[in-house]
Amino acid sequence: MLTPPVHIYLIRHARPLINQKGFFTKAQAEQYMQDYNVAEVEKIIERSEHLPLARIKRVFCSTLPRAKTTALMLFGAEVELLEDATFKEFENRIWGLPLGKFPLKWWQVTSRILWLLGMNQKDIESFRQAKVRADQAAEHLVREAEVQGLAVLVAHGFLNEFIKRALKKRGWKVVRDGGRGYVGVTQLEK
Repeated sequence: MLTPPVHIYLIRHARPLINQKGFFTKAQAEQYMQDYNVAEVEKIIERSEHLPLARIKRVFCSTLPRAKTTALMLFGAEVELLEDATFKEFENRIWGLPLGKFPLKWWQVTSRILWLLGMNQKDIESFRQAKVRADQAAEHLVREAEVQGLAVLVAHGFLNEFIKRALKKRGWKVVRDGGRGYVGVTQLEK
């Protein structure tokens, strides 16, 4: 007899309620990053039809407010919410000279690229360390899925992408790829 497949659901948090428009100095971009980490999120109008809500009793989430709030909006207070810093987003430190104003995306993308290249890691987790943490997070979700039949995580776009990659290396198949959009649901099975 065939055993039914087990599933892992990776969900990105809802859109933070914070202004990203305009031009930012380096100091303003740094302040934005701090504000982003504590920002409230948009109300979720409808839940994804791809989530087996009746079967979900436990949900893992990042310790950052945007992930916790999203998990509560999606699943309600009746699920067991398991906050874990393993599921925090990869860190990003604004890099650059404090000269001029640029769009926020310029500060973020430049800083992230330099971090990926190992050139912007002072006082934060390195890319190599972050990948190891994503691999540990994937293993944690695999153990949960093997015991419970499914595992659900509400976290962050960059982290979820690297968890997905780690799961694929372990033989998990992507059934539905929600991308990196807000409240996007990626479903994997094995």
